[in-house]
Amino acid sequence: MRNLFLMRHGKAAWPDGVPDHRRPLAPRGQAAVPLIAERLKARAPQIDLCMVSDATRTQETFALVQSVMPALQQQRTRMIYEAPPDILLEVVEELPGEAQTVLLIGHNPGLHALSLFLADPERSEPDAYSRLERKLPTSGLIHLEIDGHWREIGPETARLAAFITPALLGGIDED
Repeated sequence: MRNLFLMRHGKAAWPDGVPDHRRPLAPRGQAAVPLIAERLKARAPQIDLCMVSDATRTQETFALVQSVMPALQQQRTRMIYEAPPDILLEVVEELPGEAQTVLLIGHNPGLHALSLFLADPERSEPDAYSRLERKLPTSGLIHLEIDGHWREIGPETARLAAFITPALLGGIDED
């Protein structure tokens, strides 16, 4: 079984005059990401590959995750930056066969749409799926279990095993 973790970047700030690609994390994002990273570490102590958008807010999110999981290394890619779900699906389909557990740190609405496309509602954790249908907040972490090879992934081929948000850990879920 393969494990795909999809994480939306932490809450970002909107500084005047800063282009979207360069927006940094806001204090709430800086506080929420390490909490989510602790849960990620508990679910997946070993991650084979971490693909991260090259945007500032995703790079800062990765750095905070790495502070909890120091061995984690990233593959930075522009392809994930605000990518639509079909491009994200291509990224997943092209993952190396030897990678059993992968973390992808990116953006909405692509991550949210991809997770709903992949998750089979009949096999997924009911509460997690119901919450995921509503929204994927910043710092949200989705855990999908996949039978078979990455290139075989498609509609409803994954099981949503968990959906962890800041609100579940005592924080606030934000857009």
